[in-house]
Amino acid sequence: MRILMILGLLFFTINTTAQKKVMQHEDKALWNRIRNVEVSNSGDYMLYNLGPEEKDQTLHVQDMDGRKIMTYERSKGGAFSYDSKHVVFAVNALKDSIREMKRKKVKKKDLPKDSLLIYNLNSKSLQKIPNVKSYKMPEKWSGIVAYMLEAPKPAKKDTSKSKEKDTTKVKKKLKKVSKDNGFHLVIRNLETGVEDTLKYVHRYAMAKEGHHLVYATSGTVDSLGGGVYHYDVDKASKTLLMSSHHKTKYPQLGISESGRRVGFVVDADSTKSLIKMPKLYAWNQGDTTAKLIADSEGNGANMLVSSDEQLRFSKNENRLFFGLRTTPIVQDTTLLDEEIVNVEVWTYDEPRLYTVQELDVKDDKKKAYMSLYDFTSNKMIPVADTEYDLARYSDEGNSRYAVLGNQTPYLLQSQWTAQRPMDMQRIDLSTGERTDMAKKVYGGSSISPKGNYLYGYSRKDSTWYTYNLNTLKYTALTKGRQFYNELHDYPDDPYSYGYAGWTENDAKFLIYDRFDIWSFDPDTGKSENLTNGRASKVRYRYVKLDNEEKSISDSKNWMLSTFNEGNKYGGTASYNPKRKSLKQLVEGPYSYGQFTMAQNDKKNRLVFTRQSFTDFPNFWSTDLSFKSPKQVTDANPQQDDYNWGTSEMVEWTSLDGKSLRGMLIKPENFDPNKKYPLIVNFYEKSSDGLYRHRAPSYGRSTINYPFYASRGYVIFNPDVYYRDGYPGESAFNCVIPGVTMLIEKGFIDKDNIGVQGHSWGGYQIAYLVTKTDIFKAAESGAPVPNMISAYGGIRWWTGLSRQFQYEHTQSRIGGTPWEYPQRYIENSPIFNIDKINTPLLIMHNDADGHVPWYQGIEFFVSLRRLGKPSWFLNYNDEPHWPLKMQNRVDFNIRMAQFFDHYLKGEPKPVWMDRGVPALEKGINQGYDYVESDKD
Repeated sequence: MRILMILGLLFFTINTTAQKKVMQHEDKALWNRIRNVEVSNSGDYMLYNLGPEEKDQTLHVQDMDGRKIMTYERSKGGAFSYDSKHVVFAVNALKDSIREMKRKKVKKKDLPKDSLLIYNLNSKSLQKIPNVKSYKMPEKWSGIVAYMLEAPKPAKKDTSKSKEKDTTKVKKKLKKVSKDNGFHLVIRNLETGVEDTLKYVHRYAMAKEGHHLVYATSGTVDSLGGGVYHYDVDKASKTLLMSSHHKTKYPQLGISESGRRVGFVVDADSTKSLIKMPKLYAWNQGDTTAKLIADSEGNGANMLVSSDEQLRFSKNENRLFFGLRTTPIVQDTTLLDEEIVNVEVWTYDEPRLYTVQELDVKDDKKKAYMSLYDFTSNKMIPVADTEYDLARYSDEGNSRYAVLGNQTPYLLQSQWTAQRPMDMQRIDLSTGERTDMAKKVYGGSSISPKGNYLYGYSRKDSTWYTYNLNTLKYTALTKGRQFYNELHDYPDDPYSYGYAGWTENDAKFLIYDRFDIWSFDPDTGKSENLTNGRASKVRYRYVKLDNEEKSISDSKNWMLSTFNEGNKYGGTASYNPKRKSLKQLVEGPYSYGQFTMAQNDKKNRLVFTRQSFTDFPNFWSTDLSFKSPKQVTDANPQQDDYNWGTSEMVEWTSLDGKSLRGMLIKPENFDPNKKYPLIVNFYEKSSDGLYRHRAPSYGRSTINYPFYASRGYVIFNPDVYYRDGYPGESAFNCVIPGVTMLIEKGFIDKDNIGVQGHSWGGYQIAYLVTKTDIFKAAESGAPVPNMISAYGGIRWWTGLSRQFQYEHTQSRIGGTPWEYPQRYIENSPIFNIDKINTPLLIMHNDADGHVPWYQGIEFFVSLRRLGKPSWFLNYNDEPHWPLKMQNRVDFNIRMAQFFDHYLKGEPKPVWMDRGVPALEKGINQGYDYVESDKD
């Protein structure tokens, strides 16, 4: 009897697995994403938005044990009040209903507007406010929400035909709410519901800590004049800071954290002058009106107050930072279009390539140079200028010094070196006095939290360094030590592993090596290893739990993330800086992340994600001890209904003797006695992502692992190590022996192996199929078949020349075509395209800003010339990958049909048989199967 029960249970288990669904394309749309996760400051609640991609989101509010408090469909965002008593969020009509309105040609202005919803966590009551344009909540105080209303719909005209004379008194015409006149801003008390409406507001700013606002209004018709007002929330009182006529503009408003100081830029020029002369005003609490502190006249060098640069007060409120700009270059408006010369003049030695200048025109027109007004000395101090245009300060604007940078002398060479060194100066923010610091400093740099040190990493000599800003002493902290990427395989200077931050009062600088956190004295360079993870191959990294944190505590425990390079396990640890002791809190076959902590919670509660290939990154709640973590979200319970997959590590040896690792994905119902079709998908190195979850989605450039595994494919993602100058050969040496290793295991169908990749992956695939016939089918996205023509191209999203990529970065040639012509030829598939016997699907879009799409055309027309089976997909006006959902769905369908046909013997779809003629574009997709193939 017991044996029968066991056999029955075994049959039930096998039958359950067998009955699981095979994933279809439409099933991908079922998968939810968790977005906008927030924990209340009290630590009692969390909220998040849940819904499928590009579909309506549902707001979930729950306690930290996962018990639901409230859900609301059609939500957009959401936030807790600072005191954790309210949740505020926006909603709109269902996306499907809006789509139907658009189908019926409903005008944009007539589409449904957002509503604001306020949920009281104590009373469980919900209030809805319609027609809301935008809203803001105070950062560091509670009690109100400020929201701006949309313009009301115009009243319907009276169509009555009555000719009876109206003897009532004619009412004064109301001022129209509009973009020109301003919108109504409502200040609502969250507890009482009492509202105060500030009318015809153009812009407003809310103090971070003080209960104050500043706003600019065009004024009402009857009583309130136009101008800038200070609003005291507690008293619901307004103070006029500056009055103006209705055409005066206030392009920038700023308010200090306490709300006791206000700054604003005024453009009172109501003429059509092309050159405006803005002025900067400031108001201090107690003043009767605002005072002029910077004019656009008399600043020297034709400098004007910037209307585009944001105003910022220092933390101590003694400084107001603003921008000065040069006088703009304007077009002669009397010229007709046919009189304007349209020519681009490119010059060989200009710092920025013309294509970069074109993309930068909008920013260049607004470019401003940092300046400040010092309220203690009542004087304006220019900080940056047209030469030293990069400026950084520290200590939230309180620091004595700022650091200035000038990259211009090195911009030209950066087009091929991919590095931008700079000359640097120190400036005293109290006096404006400048002192030269260094010339041609490589690598990015920053200023320590209290402003005592400039620090950075120089890739040129692989060294972390500091400059003491008081003494200007330079200290090389890591000279000759391996704090740079140990696995670096580019023909360029290696990058660092980054840093954790600074301890309190700039006492110690914490730097990462491959595994550990090191403490450095910034003046002497004396160092100490705090974690000692190298021996066990465990990587430790600091986790910042407080967004307001400026320095790392000397007294409170630090939370660290851990990663074991050997078994790829993730985890967390706690480090006690007083005792210098380390304790592992949790570790396992998962990846941990997205740590979010309550800020005013004595219980130190937080939420985090835990994921693996089979586990969606749901959120778990715990405290800093990580004892008894509890899962609090369940985003995709439907996953249990589908045949999924498993992920494991495999190892092999490259053709040049390197030990390699990679990921192998098998179907959940894998049978080692069967033969499976294999798809190889790779980029560079991916094995660290062994425990990363890949949810079903309409991917824009790559195969979806669970989708293909569900349909009976095995997927192999091998790591690739590169030799300078020979990227194609390196890929061959790593990938092909990995494939043969899998064939030898016995469960791979050697006659049905495909390969897929995009961009750099697409290039490597184009190269591989010129060297081997092991692949029966290949999809190559945005490939570069011709490194010579690609070298001279432009990355259109940035305007940069592509030269640096081949000389120093990903393409890894290591020099120019005139230095290494043979390398460019050997690594370019175009010169061996006649050797290709693998059917190819190529996707390359005509708005690609990374890889010029003529590369895909070169590839396809050459294959076409040789009569090689190949198909080319170009999604019009799409960038490096298709972004529009309809195009992503289409790409997923076509790629699956392509591989199913070649690797599983499925019928050939019509689009592969005869294409989609231009006459049928957007009408007939050709997904149906060729009748002869079905028979």
